[in-house]
Amino acid sequence: MKTYLECIPCFFKQALFAARVATEDDRIIKKVLDRVGMLVKDIPLENTPPETGQIVYDTVREVTGVEDPFLEIKQASIDQAAAMVQSLEKKIANSNDRMRTAAKISIAGNIIDFGANASFDLNETVDQVLGSPPAIDDYHLLREKIGRAQRILYLGDNAGETVFDRLFIREIKKRVVYAVRQSPIINDATIEEARQSGLHEVAEVISSGSSAPGTILEKCTDEFVEIFRNADIIISKGQGNFETLSDAKGPVFFLLKVKCPVIARDLGVKEGSIIIKSAQGSRM
Repeated sequence: MKTYLECIPCFFKQALFAARVATEDDRIIKKVLDRVGMLVKDIPLENTPPETGQIVYDTVREVTGVEDPFLEIKQASIDQAAAMVQSLEKKIANSNDRMRTAAKISIAGNIIDFGANASFDLNETVDQVLGSPPAIDDYHLLREKIGRAQRILYLGDNAGETVFDRLFIREIKKRVVYAVRQSPIINDATIEEARQSGLHEVAEVISSGSSAPGTILEKCTDEFVEIFRNADIIISKGQGNFETLSDAKGPVFFLLKVKCPVIARDLGVKEGSIIIKSAQGSRM
């Protein structure tokens, strides 16, 4: 997915929010915005938003001197999600299709996004997602593909969401490789956060080698790219992974909650929709 003009003010919004998380010094925050402003003229519209996003967040880190501005937020989101696990397990156990319910719960966790949307109600989102059909629903293909797969790659997104991903992976009941970011970027999960969520108990947790808020294959390790290329199915969580892999031709399934008008327009759905989309297209 390319960068749209509407993405540019969003980069400023994200930079301002991240800088305010990192410091209360208005002079430093202004310096961050000045630096980001100087980047605008060089933003290639043909690049994906996460490619520019990485530059923006690198700027925040460099100017503020704070390596991981969202560290405490990530911990809090993991704790918030973990507190819901028992009730969510009951919802899964009482459902007619355990895997579908677990997949939708996993998508609900995608609302925890301090890049696209810093204001959300997690409990309300879970109820809304479980009570609504996906705007794009290729679940039948997803389930079929999982059933035949031997090599499953799962691309993680935000830290709190990993708690819900764990519930979904438990229902898959197969070996899963779970890939996260190489180093801190926004509130995305690294190996440390994934382990705190207990994901290492249900999957092999690895780093993609990239610190962008998405999966840019050119910036990933050779090891990860080989796993990606040889996977029977790739479950891609979140907007950032969709933005970087939306043109993928392989066995990729995008699971996300649409949190911005640009992605809504790109997918042809309403903002707030939930998506289970096969990159290869539905046969229905």
